[in-house]
Amino acid sequence: MEAVEHELDLLEHIAKSADSVHQRDLARILGLSLGMTNAIIRRLAHKGWITIRKVNNRNIHYAVTPSGIEQITRRSYRFFRRTIRNVVFYRDAIEAFVREIKARDFERILLIGHSDLDFIIEHACGLSEIEYVRVESSPQGARKSNRRVFLLYSENYSPNEEEKRDREGTAFLHEVVSGA
Repeated sequence: MEAVEHELDLLEHIAKSADSVHQRDLARILGLSLGMTNAIIRRLAHKGWITIRKVNNRNIHYAVTPSGIEQITRRSYRFFRRTIRNVVFYRDAIEAFVREIKARDFERILLIGHSDLDFIIEHACGLSEIEYVRVESSPQGARKSNRRVFLLYSENYSPNEEEKRDREGTAFLHEVVSGA
């Protein structure tokens, strides 16, 4: 599987380069050895996904063929489908979580830290008629208000020891979406 990923990564980089690109540059970009990059380029040419044209003794021009473009398109489509599947999975898990928080009589969810899923959380809060607020770091006195606030730590936020101990009315987003 990894070899196929390297092939498609290399194919995409060749397709994106407007001018000729050198094997050394491709190897550096992909984190591969020059020998491995050379082997993959030859494999791509053998499959008919790129053409190789020697411009002079120092320069070689690579071009993606229509068959290569088709492979890039297939990869993009598979990636898109997988992404949509993940968004639906996360949306369902987060909506169920927010409904549970609402049933426990919380009035607000405070998302602490940056999250790639914040738009899903905000949407779920809107559906469940619970207020949604996002902040970069844990605010002092977040629990001292008269309102019932549920603290949700984003997947990118590292709470301190005190925050880790205070589990009532808190959750960690990575646990919510993983079902832990």
